[in-house]
Amino acid sequence: MLFADLVGSTVLASKLDPEELGKLLCAYQDAVAGAAARYEGHVAKLMGDGVLVYFGWPRAHEDGPERAVRAGLSIVATVARLTAPAGGPLAVPIGIATGPVVVGDIIGQGAAREETVVGEHANLAARLQQEAAAGTVVIADGTRRLLGQVFALCDLGALPLKGFAQPVPAFGVVGERRAGSRFEAHRPGAPAPMRGREQELALVLARWRQARAGEGQAVLLLGEAGIGKSRLVRATLDALDGEEHVALRYQCSPHHTGSALWPVIRQLGAAAGRSAGEAGPARAAGSRRCCAEQAEISLRR
Repeated sequence: MLFADLVGSTVLASKLDPEELGKLLCAYQDAVAGAAARYEGHVAKLMGDGVLVYFGWPRAHEDGPERAVRAGLSIVATVARLTAPAGGPLAVPIGIATGPVVVGDIIGQGAAREETVVGEHANLAARLQQEAAAGTVVIADGTRRLLGQVFALCDLGALPLKGFAQPVPAFGVVGERRAGSRFEAHRPGAPAPMRGREQELALVLARWRQARAGEGQAVLLLGEAGIGKSRLVRATLDALDGEEHVALRYQCSPHHTGSALWPVIRQLGAAAGRSAGEAGPARAAGSRRCCAEQAEISLRR
C-alpha cells in the first residue's frame, strides 16, 4: 500500500481561490494516478490531497513492492515539477507498507464508493507518510525485505507511530541501486546450489570453448518465468571465473518499455560507473539528503 499526501495543502487553501485550488489538486491527483497506472497500481481512494494506492490487488505481480517504490519515486519527481499559483514547487511525502490485508465489500455510494480494507498495514502506510520528510519515500521493514538490493536505502531507526504499541522500523529510499541483474538484486549473497541443470550448463560451456577456439557461437536460452534461466547464466559466469573473458549485460525491464534502447543505456551507464538514472554527484546528494531527513525525523521524535 502506498499513501501520499500533499505538503502544505491547508496553507494553500487559505491563499488560493477555490477554483485555483481545485485545478491544482486535479493536477496533483493526475500526477499520482498517472504514476500508479504506469506501474499497474490501483488507486483505491482520492481524499483531496491524500491518495491511497494498492499494489497486488486487484491485479497481482511478483514484484509488487518494487512497483510501489518505483511509483513513489516517480510521484515525488512529478509533483516536484508542479508549481502552485502562489509560487513555489509542490512536495509530497510517501509511505509504503507491505503485508496481508482483507479486501471486503464495496461500501458507500456514488463518489464515496470504496472497497473496505482491514489490516494494520493499511494504517502503517499512512503513519509512515506522516513521518516522512517532504519529497521522500519511507518504507516499512516488510517492504524492505522483499526489495532485496534493488534500491539504496537508509535506516531511519524504529519510529514511534500512533496506534502501534512498539516502535516500527522504517527506511528511506535513496534511489535505485546498480546491480548486475534482477536475479542478483533480489537474491544477494551466495546463490543456492543449482540442481538438475548439469546438461544445460555443460552445453553452454562447450559452446564457450568452441568460441575460444575461433568458432563463433551464440546460445539462445528460452524458458518460462522462474524456471532458472538467470541461475544458469550465473552458474556459467561462475564457471568462467578463472578464465579471461568479458561479460556484457543488456537486460530489459518491464518498467522501461517506453524508453528506447534502455538495455544499451543501462549497460553504458554501468560501464561509466553511474547508478541507474543519475550521475555520481546526484547520487551523493541523494545520500546526504536522506541522512539529513533521518536527522529531521529523529528531532521529531
